[in-house]
Amino acid sequence: MASSNTQIYLTKLKALSDQLVALQKPIRILDAIKWPNEVQERFFACEGKRLPDVGRDYYEHSPLPFDRHKLTDSFVALERDVVRQLGAHDALGRILRDTISQYRLVLEMLGSRGTARFGELSRRLYGSPSDCITGDNKTLLEVGQELCRVFSLPAAAQLTPSGKRQLNATEATAYLSARMDEYFTPGTVNVTLSDDIVSDAAAGGDCLKLNRRSTFTPQDLNVLEVHEGWVHIGTTLNGRAQPWASWLSVGSPRITAIQEGMAVLMETLTFSSFPKRAQRVSDRVVAVDMAERGADFVELYRFFRERGDSEHDSFRVAQRVFRGGTLTGGSVFTKDISYVKGFVENVGFIRSAIYAGRPEMIPLLYLGKLALDDIPALQEHLQLGHIVAPRFLPPMFKNLNGLYVWFGFSSSIAGLDNVRVRKHFSRLFSASPGAPGNKQ
Repeated sequence: MASSNTQIYLTKLKALSDQLVALQKPIRILDAIKWPNEVQERFFACEGKRLPDVGRDYYEHSPLPFDRHKLTDSFVALERDVVRQLGAHDALGRILRDTISQYRLVLEMLGSRGTARFGELSRRLYGSPSDCITGDNKTLLEVGQELCRVFSLPAAAQLTPSGKRQLNATEATAYLSARMDEYFTPGTVNVTLSDDIVSDAAAGGDCLKLNRRSTFTPQDLNVLEVHEGWVHIGTTLNGRAQPWASWLSVGSPRITAIQEGMAVLMETLTFSSFPKRAQRVSDRVVAVDMAERGADFVELYRFFRERGDSEHDSFRVAQRVFRGGTLTGGSVFTKDISYVKGFVENVGFIRSAIYAGRPEMIPLLYLGKLALDDIPALQEHLQLGHIVAPRFLPPMFKNLNGLYVWFGFSSSIAGLDNVRVRKHFSRLFSASPGAPGNKQ
């Protein structure tokens, strides 16, 4: 049984956490910067030759559904309460304060939509392609460029299934509803059709929304199942199950890289992904870098069109980068670097946990919405009984044997001289039937 002092501490922690959850509820970053469908229609009508008319005036005529100044004051007051009630050096209090600070920056960023300041704040929240990988001198852009090269090799075209998407949104909804019932419990996750989202699908809380206008291949649905379901919804539900740390059910930008990176890693570990999908994820780092360096919307769109991407896909990647910023370049929404950044950081964390003899740390990635730096404090409170272990875990995180072996082998071969290895096998391939220049 917890001591009276412990119970007082936990009661305070719960109250402060609940206040944070309530304050952030009206803040929906993607909703605040999304474009109406007519923007794409007008852009294609002028054959992609003019910048979309989505500037500062557009955002001023699309007011936020809350008073951001009043909400900022509430966050400031909550931050003072965290220090006063939990102390300036409390580990969980620090996580709360870091999260509050993030939401204050988010409010300032949303108040700067369509200006240069928007891009500055986005970089503070999500980072930039020019940032170095944690613990390494290589930049995120260098990693993204290398991944783009790998996923655009000739072999990728042979592996990616051809043909059109096969399932409409209604059929996809039925399929994913069954898959969510199987992974979670029947009725836990609601899969619905939506007219309000720009992307093909979006997860929020215990709901997975599918764009009514979209069509899907079976591979698309495999990706959505693990990406949106197992990771985004799974960590939300695990966070909601926390008895005291209720803030683990919601996510500020500080947790975005880990969330998106884990979702991409899960696509990889379940063999759900495919080269074109992986290339789209990697492209986002390059796209953000180009726009940050001054490419405007039309230039970015043309870059992907000239590379061979469809009008729809080229518009979509440019839209993701420029939403909220300035369409002439320089000030952009940098969130899309999170997929590659988080993938690399999660892999580094898992490998390091294995080498440090701490594999029990790995499932903590699913406790809720968290940053890697939060894990030591959360693990300490897990041992004390203040944090509960994640209920919904992918199978490879429940039984770590296969994950341990997979990362063990991959870590060992990572130190090989890959250039010499490729040269060796290239000579072998060039001598085989079917190689360019060899007659059958």
